[in-house]
Amino acid sequence: MIASLTGRVARIDLDSLVLDVGGVGYLVRTTPQALSSTRHGAELILHTELVVREDSMTLFGFPHPEEAETFRIVQSVSGIGPRTALAVLAVLDPEELRRAVAEQDAKTISRTPGIGPKVAGRMLLELGGKLPAPSTPTALGGAAPVAAGVDGDVVEALVGLGWPEKGAVSAVEAVRAEDDAAPEAADLLRRALRRLGGSR
Repeated sequence: MIASLTGRVARIDLDSLVLDVGGVGYLVRTTPQALSSTRHGAELILHTELVVREDSMTLFGFPHPEEAETFRIVQSVSGIGPRTALAVLAVLDPEELRRAVAEQDAKTISRTPGIGPKVAGRMLLELGGKLPAPSTPTALGGAAPVAAGVDGDVVEALVGLGWPEKGAVSAVEAVRAEDDAAPEAADLLRRALRRLGGSR
């Protein structure tokens, strides 16, 4: 079992990256947020889960160990495979998912593409007691915190274009971190879009 990988990012694709570990390139499926927060040549640690099927072996990886653990737990739900579990984590971070399960909030889980009310209800039923209790009080709507002003407007525009709110917030924060000149809204939006690329 490959539990984690530490290496250099050799390639970034729409839904995966190649991590060069001692000269061996590992293709790792991951979330849009992880892809948007790294760059070619960066050193990266991914906590991984190897999914073995009759005709394939696929490596999934996450920057944080709780994401990898949540990925494993979500797959325990009947009818949920690794790609759907990855889609859940692309929309909801582990804390948001724990909160949704604790509050029996099927609507929040249904934000995941491909998960309708019936599957969301099954997830609430089968994940009860498997996930840790949420560690923070419920935020309104279970959404990630969004900065006010220009940053909030840009995040809202990105969400309107179809990107998950978490990924939009991460992209805006990343642009701000690399530029102290406080770009205007239009420039901030363009640069955030470049960081997100096609990783919807």
